[in-house]
Amino acid sequence: MKPDWDKLMTEFKDHKSILVADVDCTAAGKPLCDSNGVKGFPTIKHGDAAGLEDYQGGRDFAALQKFAAGLKPLCSPSNMDLCDDEQKAEIVKVQAMSAEDLDAAIEAGDKKMADAETLFNDELEKLQASYKSLQENKENTIAEVKASGLSLLKSVKAANKAKPAKEEL
Repeated sequence: MKPDWDKLMTEFKDHKSILVADVDCTAAGKPLCDSNGVKGFPTIKHGDAAGLEDYQGGRDFAALQKFAAGLKPLCSPSNMDLCDDEQKAEIVKVQAMSAEDLDAAIEAGDKKMADAETLFNDELEKLQASYKSLQENKENTIAEVKASGLSLLKSVKAANKAKPAKEEL
């Protein structure tokens, strides 16, 4: 994927409103990656720098190019001219919040997402344990049935079908 990403960065290098970049999350970029929830590599994010979203599309050049070409500036406090009246009203409402209230709301949202991730991982772990148990049970049952002489039963049945029927007296 790296060659395609490098090609994409070159293509959008001088674009006036689209930035395609990469960050080394193991070095100087680690704080940026941590603050944006990057857990695996490669991770592709898009959107407003203050609220990046996960990219879920294709990872080849054509898919990345098509997605990037469709990007445009979004409604945000720094781009109010791109907002409709409802969005502007919401921005004004949030801008009126105190720094403490804003921090509390952000913390609550982050906690809710982290809790959802934790719940998902916990339940996934339970599902994986259940799957493992079911898989072992299935394999043990199959082994027991085979060991009990199933093949012999099938062989006798096949042999009986192959015998000509006896005439009754």
